[in-house]
Amino acid sequence: MAEYRLSDWLPTTKKEVELRGWDELDVILFSGDAYIDHPSFGTAVIGRAIEAAGWRVAIVPQPDWHGDFRDFRKLGRPRLFFGISPGCMDSMVNKYTAARRLRSEDAYSPDGRHDCRPEYPTIVYTQILKSLYPDVPVVLGGIEASMRRLTHYDYWQDKLRRSILYDSGADMVIYGMGERGIVDLCTLLSQGGCIEDARSHPQTVFVVDRDHIPGGITSDDIILHSHEECLEDKRAEAENYKHIEEESNKMHAQRIIQQTGSLFTVVNPPYPPMTTEELDASFDYPYTRLPHPKYKNKRIPAYEMIKHSVNIHRGCFGGCAFCTISAHQGKFITSRSKESILREVRAVMALDDFKGYLSDLGGPSANMYGMGGKDKKICEKCKRPSCIHPQICRNLDTNPQALLDIYHAVDAIPGIKKSFIGSGVRYDLLLHKTGDEDTDRAVAAYTRELICRHVSGRLKVAPEHTSDDVLHLMRKPSFSQFENFKRLFDDINRREGLRQQIIPYFISSHPGCHEEDMARLALITKRLDFQLEQIQDFTPTPMTISTEMWYTGYNPYTLAPVFSAKSPSEKLAQRMFFFWYKPEERQKIERELRRISMADLIKPLLGTNPYNNPKPSYREEGNRHHRKPADRKAQPRNVRGRNRRDR
Repeated sequence: MAEYRLSDWLPTTKKEVELRGWDELDVILFSGDAYIDHPSFGTAVIGRAIEAAGWRVAIVPQPDWHGDFRDFRKLGRPRLFFGISPGCMDSMVNKYTAARRLRSEDAYSPDGRHDCRPEYPTIVYTQILKSLYPDVPVVLGGIEASMRRLTHYDYWQDKLRRSILYDSGADMVIYGMGERGIVDLCTLLSQGGCIEDARSHPQTVFVVDRDHIPGGITSDDIILHSHEECLEDKRAEAENYKHIEEESNKMHAQRIIQQTGSLFTVVNPPYPPMTTEELDASFDYPYTRLPHPKYKNKRIPAYEMIKHSVNIHRGCFGGCAFCTISAHQGKFITSRSKESILREVRAVMALDDFKGYLSDLGGPSANMYGMGGKDKKICEKCKRPSCIHPQICRNLDTNPQALLDIYHAVDAIPGIKKSFIGSGVRYDLLLHKTGDEDTDRAVAAYTRELICRHVSGRLKVAPEHTSDDVLHLMRKPSFSQFENFKRLFDDINRREGLRQQIIPYFISSHPGCHEEDMARLALITKRLDFQLEQIQDFTPTPMTISTEMWYTGYNPYTLAPVFSAKSPSEKLAQRMFFFWYKPEERQKIERELRRISMADLIKPLLGTNPYNNPKPSYREEGNRHHRKPADRKAQPRNVRGRNRRDR
């Protein structure tokens, strides 16, 4: 392993700044996460992008927001601006469960501690900096600010909140993946420009009065219902989000404007998708790939999960209604070059604790690498939020041959014993028949190789539900496709003599889901021989279509009414059906089935319970999916990394 000096990390203290021979900083970044110098952690990426462009940058990770604010003072005043990222996850999702209970640990803090960041750090950090340095611009980034850039529903306060710029007092948001935006801003300010001059930059959000909207309001702008209208009318809020989502996923988006009081929030269209060369550069910065030495002998759960993994692309065209990836990264896929991926694999291999096994060679979705529109002119006119729902677009090239080539190249490296695919797999892409012989042959080859060579005993897939009505609202494929994929998976395992499991993920209490749907889900999954131990209750998170349905009661695209289970008792009534095999739940489930006029399910669901019998060993049980529980640990959602969803 390479020997590192303290100066190989971006500086975090006055002493480390002096080690680099600097007497002034251009940019100071404040982060709600621990500082891990790795391409899966956004603050490190932004810091390295600023450094690579020639400016002096430091990071203050998890500053103490109590007392005299010494952590906010210790590096002084930057020459250009302060940047704030609350972390890789929304701080409230990171801290609380769907039941608003404290999570077992903060995955992005040393030893999983909960006291290293405040709630809503974007707001808290900005207000402190503005009180100390009122004349220094403060620029927000990261998923918390990005997803709160306009009027949004906050589940933890159970109310609509205005753009985070109002509550924080910051000057600007650079939303989404921010490498290009932050470098352009540094360039402007270092050339003598001011923060107001950046209001013409792509992918920025700012607040002004009507007279200072650049170019004035034009017919090309999308004017949303005002914040006040949304407070009065939930239907207005739902209507807004159709436009917000569409503009987040268009190649040529329009500017969005929303009035709040006498001021206007202006959202400029995003940058075009990055090129392969630009994405390679982002991953090829001189990361140490390690936590800062200040965390020596401390465990940072999120780092432990990803340190032996490699992210191979950016973007996701799945468009799942509950997911923030497309809102943050966009639906257009940018894939890294094979050379860049192999360089990172070799960097992982150089780690002291690497034993030859890559934990994941994936992305936001595991099998979208190299895919995109065949005719780019069609993509330029498209505003569908998903390329694969309600059906796979005929213009989408779904050939996985480029991904197979990556797998083969990685596995050919001496010292790689196995590369696993830990990211979620879109099985609808594996079942899709295009009619093109080369593509269909490559899909069959990919499916077999995935199952035979890249599954660590368990393959994670996410059918999410069994009700096609609920799945349609989720923008997920029919459950029949999961059943088809399971048969294919089992058949390949049987012919290859493998004993592997599918681990399906399901959600309860999603908009559109009733207790009857959950009862049927329990029966269907029982008949498929699953005992569901790892399940998830829907958590409304800012700026997803599912959240807007949950809060407003309307589908933003059709304005049709949508039911949602909201009270704790309603949510518990849905969730309990997952646990039909537990003796303590059986009486409650039977009573509920009678109440909802589904007594005919009592006997098939509860009448015979094989789980009361002594369990055989895993070797004896063959390929029975319910016997060995899934090791589904808390999955921190990292939009730069590979995890699929942020609920």
